[in-house]
Amino acid sequence: MAGKIQKMIHSILEQNASNNPMLARVIKTKMILKGINPARFSADSPDDPAIIAKLESMMRSFAPAGPPQTGAIRPASANGKIRTGFSTHPDTADCVRDLRKQLAPASPRLVIFFAAMKHAPETVSLYMQEAFPGAQVFGCSTAGEITSGQMLSDAIVAMAFSTDMLQDFKIEIVRNLGDPNAIQQAVACFDAHFGQPLSAMDPARHVGILLIDGLAGMEETLMETLGDLTNVPFIGGSAGDDLQFSGTYVYANGHAYKNAALLALLKPSVDFSFVKTQSFRLLGKTLRVSKANESRREVLQFNDRPAIEAYAEAVGVSSDRISQCFMRHPVGLIVQGEPFVRSPQRIQGDSMYFYCSIKEDMELSLLESTDMLGDTARAIAEAREKLGRISGILDFDCILRTLDLRQQNLTDAYGKLFEGIPTAGFSTYGEQYIGHINQTATMLVFG
Repeated sequence: MAGKIQKMIHSILEQNASNNPMLARVIKTKMILKGINPARFSADSPDDPAIIAKLESMMRSFAPAGPPQTGAIRPASANGKIRTGFSTHPDTADCVRDLRKQLAPASPRLVIFFAAMKHAPETVSLYMQEAFPGAQVFGCSTAGEITSGQMLSDAIVAMAFSTDMLQDFKIEIVRNLGDPNAIQQAVACFDAHFGQPLSAMDPARHVGILLIDGLAGMEETLMETLGDLTNVPFIGGSAGDDLQFSGTYVYANGHAYKNAALLALLKPSVDFSFVKTQSFRLLGKTLRVSKANESRREVLQFNDRPAIEAYAEAVGVSSDRISQCFMRHPVGLIVQGEPFVRSPQRIQGDSMYFYCSIKEDMELSLLESTDMLGDTARAIAEAREKLGRISGILDFDCILRTLDLRQQNLTDAYGKLFEGIPTAGFSTYGEQYIGHINQTATMLVFG
């Protein structure tokens, strides 16, 4: 029998996209990130059992979305609804006191913070929770911090939401990323709190934030599982540790957690949108992954040749120089014309290791960096035009972008792109939006 895969893809799209082009695009993106490109299957395509199993998992998990909800009650003015602050005091207690003074006027219901590793994890989490006893407080460790108009280091930045900004929210901690049932347990708590399955929630009215241990290497597993359970978008970043690569943490309830992830499900009272900007152009050169060790994020062969040889030829340098090209020339999985970046990390023998896992038979395009400042400015302007205003931005910005900006002495100019906008963010060890990606800025933008 042939053609079953095409029928299953059409069935998933028909049942879950509800004639919504945006949802159809998201679902197709999830499939491609799983290694299932809908465009490659026809009525004559053989029935690959592994692909059929992945699609069956998607079909079991998804429930049709409920009827469209009425529009959110949008405040006439966002003034005072989202407030951000930062502190560079060397002492953690002084830093937190400073942040409390800046954020307390918002009477926050929810506080998100990002803290440099100079602030001891358990200490900073406890102090932040004690500073805002009436709020839910969560965050993570960083490899650099971002606030309105500035890029920082050795700081704490925070964003506070007043009651008027959120109709509802729920925070869950996945304490053991190796536990296959942990994500389902968190989702069950969301279902109970909101009174409806996560799979049926309206993605135009709900949004998820994901913070995860940036050294656990579990981003793909978590994002794929969430993607199979809901069309509600989750956006976020992998915690950093100032390039020490020794331990990264997520914070909640006054505690610090490793090998863990924090999932926050929000129902904002305002419209929201997303920015995904990566500042690369396609060079018209394709590298097919002919042999890979997905769990190790290792590619052994591109185009049936040793990975370093094929990559070096595509870039146009000798094999012993390719590590110098990684930042300028990553590769991208192209989804409907848009790259989902996979950044090379290192070479070992003839293999290349990446910051994202890569599946066999994926076709990746060689990329070249372009104008990060211009691309990001345009993306923010487009979000403002779409929403009518911007009352706040949560920015998850790759550490590789930060390092590139530092090399070009552009960190001040980049920070100024957020001037006048309540902004909190950090330099990440990976970014999340639909899937796990690199060398990208993913932003949650509130209207």
